[in-house]
Amino acid sequence: MNAPYRSTPVFDETTLPEALRREHRTKAGTWGVIHVLDGALRFTRPEPALEVELQAGERIVVEPQQTHFVTPIGAMRMRVYFYDASPQLP
Repeated sequence: MNAPYRSTPVFDETTLPEALRREHRTKAGTWGVIHVLDGALRFTRPEPALEVELQAGERIVVEPQQTHFVTPIGAMRMRVYFYDASPQLP
């Protein structure tokens, strides 16, 4: 798996920034990997439509310039990793 060039701090349901809770997108040439460390998180992508509940240990890849947002489901912890090439997840 290629290595991320940056990551966010670990966020929980109280520290998750409002900017991640509303529609936003990754930059051109940037892939994001949302990794749920504890609890659960809802990932929503308007186009093409997708809504998925991620549990502890699960990850999802966000393509460059893909509009999306996340919603905590109760107590949770998560982090986002950023890549400059498509990440190869195991």
